[in-house]
Amino acid sequence: MMPMTIEEVAQAVNGRVVEAPGYLAADGLVATSVFSDSRQVKAGSVFVAIRGERVDGHDFVAGVGALGAVAALVDHVVAGVEDIAQIVVADTVAALGLLAHHNIVRRRELDADFSVIGITGSVGKTTTKDLLDSLLSRLGETVAPVGSFNNDIGLPLTALKVGEHTRFFIAEMGANHVGEIANLTRIVPPDLAVVLKVGVAHLGEFGSVERIAQAKSEIVQGLLPDGIAVLNADDQRVAGMTTFAPGKVLFFGLDGNAKPEAPRMSAADIAVDALDRPSFTLTAPDGSSASVQLGIGGAHNVINALAAATVAGHFGMSLADIATGLGDVKHISPHRMAVSTVDLGDAAFTLIDDSFNANPDSMRAGLDGLARWDASATSAGQMTGNADAAGTEPYRIAVLGAMLELGDDELELHRQIGAYAAGLDIDEIIAVGNETDRHFDRLAEALAQGAEQDEKGAGSAERHGRTPVVVQWVHSSVQADRLVAEAARRHGNTVVLLKGSHVSGLSALAERWAHEQQQKRTEVEPKH
Repeated sequence: MMPMTIEEVAQAVNGRVVEAPGYLAADGLVATSVFSDSRQVKAGSVFVAIRGERVDGHDFVAGVGALGAVAALVDHVVAGVEDIAQIVVADTVAALGLLAHHNIVRRRELDADFSVIGITGSVGKTTTKDLLDSLLSRLGETVAPVGSFNNDIGLPLTALKVGEHTRFFIAEMGANHVGEIANLTRIVPPDLAVVLKVGVAHLGEFGSVERIAQAKSEIVQGLLPDGIAVLNADDQRVAGMTTFAPGKVLFFGLDGNAKPEAPRMSAADIAVDALDRPSFTLTAPDGSSASVQLGIGGAHNVINALAAATVAGHFGMSLADIATGLGDVKHISPHRMAVSTVDLGDAAFTLIDDSFNANPDSMRAGLDGLARWDASATSAGQMTGNADAAGTEPYRIAVLGAMLELGDDELELHRQIGAYAAGLDIDEIIAVGNETDRHFDRLAEALAQGAEQDEKGAGSAERHGRTPVVVQWVHSSVQADRLVAEAARRHGNTVVLLKGSHVSGLSALAERWAHEQQQKRTEVEPKH
């Protein structure tokens, strides 16, 4: 954060300073950081009290002074606070946005290069952000959000990490409604805007794919004058956003059907290894090329890598350095195609944790990755020394939670995903519902029904000559946990995909498994 006096903070948010007995305006206290979580407050912080569904940040204002805070943004004066100033505003979330905007303006006023890169799309935002963060960090100090801080709270909090030495700020921008991305661009207007894909995520909230496209186009319309649009040439709705671009347009894509005449960053000769990590030939608009081996799994991540490469190339990174940088990224934000081994003691399995969220596009991508998982991959059997399991054909299990906000066609979309999974080289499909949420449970049931109908019809067994897929419908992640453990005991080389919306509880299941593995490692570590 650019250092600011309490008075400057108050002016930026149109707030009123209420001094406490222990605070005097003449002291010239300076704020150097902003947090909405009281547990993160440190010396020089401004604490933003936000009213949530379960917790009201105003309940913690009285304790943040002892942690080093110099002020709190509040929507009413909190009684009994004697060691910090309170800046009273009508709406603390709106005030947070105003403060973030002011921070970016302050940074732009310095005589040093600074660029804001906005990223949006129905899928791939966070992975692209992670790849781009790794690349741009080689060129200068880069600020990027942790996880998916991409809304009217997460984006401003990240923007307030921008300081006088920041060269790049990567702003991930998400939306559930038309107008939300436009609001985010008013908080942080981008110099360069990346649009990845228009899909059906949040279709129930938007009402139509056209409305989703309209919402995503807001990031291009929110560019600074002469700002640069970076667009996916393979998505016609995205490529069509050139009409909104105030300046130059850069394209990326695999085949470029939507804009064949436009030079673009492209990929050819795409292949995946046994761990589903893609390799490809990266070709720049000028015709130069380099070989890339991604360090993360998923062929669907090639398009995200192209987007990141386009931005890095614009800022002067050589194609060779881009290729090296993309290969060096081994880990991205949690619960996104993260591969690990879960040791149950009497059995083990390879886990592909892609449980952060789900929509039809990302579901298919995750299932494709599971189906491609090869017998020569580093399996649970190899990792645990099970020689009989090593090298055998994996037993593939898809543990799938429901997808939310898909609109009136949600049941049919779940049936289609179930049928898609059953048509792949997957041995077992576990659809995870909810014991207390009937709507969520019905969505999981529809997924299972689609898989069962496909199996009874065309069926993966007839297409691939494999044993018929096992389809299970359960009502909690605990039940799914038990079924996975039973399967892992029966099959020495088991690989499990976790994929579902956040409320499915699958990310919590992944975290529980990770915690159990950490406990086991701690127990066997030598004591000194």
